[in-house]
Amino acid sequence: MPASELSAEDITARLSAAGLTTHVVQHAHRTSIRAEVPDDFPADSWREVLDAVATADRFGLVASNVDGLVLWAAVRKEVPATGDVRGPGRQR
Repeated sequence: MPASELSAEDITARLSAAGLTTHVVQHAHRTSIRAEVPDDFPADSWREVLDAVATADRFGLVASNVDGLVLWAAVRKEVPATGDVRGPGRQR
């Protein structure tokens, strides 16, 4: 399993352990993790949550009237290393 996939799974598990419900979406070049933070989220749990998302490539917190407080993280997917990325039959 690629390290980026392990990282995304670790972040998701840590957010879930902190009591947040996570939503994971796979994109072509990244994995996005999103969690809505309830109004009554314990203040002493924030350190654990921030430590988890700090391992992502990007993360943020969005506050809106529609969705409330939403924590998100993005982990870039690894590009497979190859000697020639042009494909079979195109090598010199």
